[in-house]
Amino acid sequence: MNHNFLSIRVKIKKEDFGNDFQWGVTTAAYQIEGAYNVDGKGLSIWDEFTQKSGKIKDKTTGNIACDHYNRYREDVSIIKNLNFKNYRFSLSWSRILPFGTKLINPQGIDYYNKLIDTCLENGITPWITLYHWDLPLELQHKGGWCNREILNWFAEFTELCVKRFGDRVKNWIILNEPMVYTGAGYFLGYHAPGKKGLLNFLPAMHHATLAQGIGGRIVRDYLPKANIGTTFSCSYIEPTDYKPKNVAAARRFDALLNRLYIEPILGKGYPLEELPALRKVERFFQVNDEANMAFEFDFIGLQNYTREVIQHSWYVPYISGKIIEASKRGVKATTMGWEVYPESVYNMLHQYFKYKKVKNIIVTESGAAFQDNLTDDKTVIDKQRVKYFKEVLEYVLKAKQEGVNVNGYFVWSLLDNFEWSEGFTQRFGLVYTDYRTQERIIKNSGYWFQKFLASQSIKKIIDNQANFLEKEW
Repeated sequence: MNHNFLSIRVKIKKEDFGNDFQWGVTTAAYQIEGAYNVDGKGLSIWDEFTQKSGKIKDKTTGNIACDHYNRYREDVSIIKNLNFKNYRFSLSWSRILPFGTKLINPQGIDYYNKLIDTCLENGITPWITLYHWDLPLELQHKGGWCNREILNWFAEFTELCVKRFGDRVKNWIILNEPMVYTGAGYFLGYHAPGKKGLLNFLPAMHHATLAQGIGGRIVRDYLPKANIGTTFSCSYIEPTDYKPKNVAAARRFDALLNRLYIEPILGKGYPLEELPALRKVERFFQVNDEANMAFEFDFIGLQNYTREVIQHSWYVPYISGKIIEASKRGVKATTMGWEVYPESVYNMLHQYFKYKKVKNIIVTESGAAFQDNLTDDKTVIDKQRVKYFKEVLEYVLKAKQEGVNVNGYFVWSLLDNFEWSEGFTQRFGLVYTDYRTQERIIKNSGYWFQKFLASQSIKKIIDNQANFLEKEW
């Protein structure tokens, strides 16, 4: 029996959330799979981007990452051991279609079939994310998300995945955080493919918005009973004070970070009144685009990590405002530099709940990166992360008790992994990854969830063992 249980005491109860509440963990293909050029896989934009000087903080790549491609059975067994019943993972587009279209890689299909089957054999429900940022490099050579042809490419990929996996997978997520991959990848340039400027961002933004509706309709056509969603990054926005110029700047940031992608799918169009610089997107519209952006999703995936405090600034183009970093405000922050502010998820749940057409909300990502220290006895006592999850879940429960239709919570992430431009410098996992040996070591936060999610009979056993150890200690 692991003595980690001595430090674990669960106050909130799983039962408080209801029997139908979905508990899960999340990963993304490029961040964990590795095997970047084996078994017929084509290259993605991240395979190329990580080779460029100065793009990744620690100069690493996802070539091996967590070697999930070879260790998926072990990782699924860990999910089962931690008592999670749902596993959200993404499909590598270039593993399935090495050149992005037409030529199918049977070994890629076989890999995901084995992963899905392994989940089901272990009583774990698979949730598939179709696109989690790793566009096939061949498609980027043709313009990527800036090329309207991507709507046809994405439709082909979606249809193939639904046909091959839809007999066993009922939960589908179309896109992961379009604001991040278009903003960081096609405007700021610090994510793949490294493009910059408004003229790259606007077509990428519009095509990503249309892709949500296109993907949703394809899944619905082939799987009428599927549970279909898409996910949005969001941060609760507050002004530094209530001076009109700072309040106005906060509204603009809220429109950009929280409203830009969700409102079009609800039939409300883009929030151009608050973001007039984006009116140039109209040049990329074609007939029926306004209607085709909308789709009736079964759920919205809410992905929240922090809040942002905004101040007016004439010097920032297009938005005339800036984020005041946590370090400059003297507040607690994660190693990512994000403010530790669990109440943000509560505020964003209420904000999205106000949209009348949002049927159901799932928190599809939530977590925090802290400095994890592995002890000599291979223990990771991550008290800050345990505290973070406790407080976040208290706010999720509070929102649910107040009538918000939130019905699931997925942890980011199962494993420490390759964190995009941060490389391996940030650890979000419930499980510590030794990147030299690929050993997996469950952290205290993982054991906390194991106990929290245990059935009542198992909880009694754990409590009895913990009490015995406490007495012996």
